[in-house]
Amino acid sequence: MSKIAKICSGGQSGSDRAALDEARANSVTICGWCPKYGWAEDYPEAPGLLIDYPELRETPNSEVEQRTEWNVRDSDATIIIAPCGIHTSRGTVFTERMAQEYGRPYLIVSDPDEITKIQDWLESLPSEITLNVAGSRKSECEAAYEVTRLIMRTLLSKN
Repeated sequence: MSKIAKICSGGQSGSDRAALDEARANSVTICGWCPKYGWAEDYPEAPGLLIDYPELRETPNSEVEQRTEWNVRDSDATIIIAPCGIHTSRGTVFTERMAQEYGRPYLIVSDPDEITKIQDWLESLPSEITLNVAGSRKSECEAAYEVTRLIMRTLLSKN
């Protein structure tokens, strides 16, 4: 039985997008909330990132905090991948706070070398989870996409 049934993410450039792309590459269902009109920093105009990720749903407003909160709320657990550190991004700090408020298990990692730590954490969770993947956007951490994609490739290939 697989541990990860779905990958949930908001589609922002960087970590979010890498998780969605790697899930697709491994035939794992993707889902998640994005801000109204599909806004992302590299998709500022409607329909935004929904053109490439129609599986995502729009929140009623354009505030990124609502997207973040709803993705945490609607997932079983959250992994925050922050290669440049969690405190380089207000969004990653907010994600951690939402996971705490909703009582969802979460893990913060920064390096692909932490894969054993991630796998051990996943093993402590039930099977068939919806995993929210969050982290730095590209403008805050250039390496976010590549590091997240590598981590997700390793996790999903063993799924």
